[in-house]
Amino acid sequence: MTVPNTPAGSSPGPDPFAPPFPPQPSDRAKRPPIGPELRIGAIITLVGAVLGVALGLLWLWLAPRVGYAVQDDHILYRDPEGEELIGAVGVFSLLGLGLGLLTSLGAFLWTRARGGGVAVAVGLAAGGLLGSVIAWQLGTHLGATSDLRAHALSVGNGGTFDGPLELTAKGALMVWPMTAMILLLALSATFGKREPDRPPYWETPGPVPPPADRA
Repeated sequence: MTVPNTPAGSSPGPDPFAPPFPPQPSDRAKRPPIGPELRIGAIITLVGAVLGVALGLLWLWLAPRVGYAVQDDHILYRDPEGEELIGAVGVFSLLGLGLGLLTSLGAFLWTRARGGGVAVAVGLAAGGLLGSVIAWQLGTHLGATSDLRAHALSVGNGGTFDGPLELTAKGALMVWPMTAMILLLALSATFGKREPDRPPYWETPGPVPPPADRA
């Protein structure tokens, strides 16, 4: 667009009515290397697997057991109205809740300076689920045998024994990863690293006009 009343033979200058445009970046931002992200996710997952062993041992130690008694060659519950099965699930869930809070807080503090990333969330979810499965399998295999008949024959008529450790509600396996993800989201939203706000477009300089040709 030519400014009105421009003398003949003079080169037009920049259009004063042109809207201001934000400056275009000269070089596009490069993507961060994927190697460190994969390393962080793998370390968090490995920590979750190691803590799963501790969870399994604690569950084996703290969870209540279902008691059985052998009477007249029959296997009976020692306490027919007992809630040991529910108690075992409750203990597993509480331990998973505590480890979810611990791993999420530790991962956030470790990666806070670099701004976290998708690898932290994926590592917490994968590590929490893997640790829960390891704890479940470890607790059930290290506990009493699941063959009640063989156990009853070993104690004989009139004897008592504890049943195997069971996780009747498999949804308890998700307590650890879900807790870690929710806490990580809350911590990132409250204390996470934030990028500086961009200035409004009217405060940014417009495009640099080309130099005018001299006659």
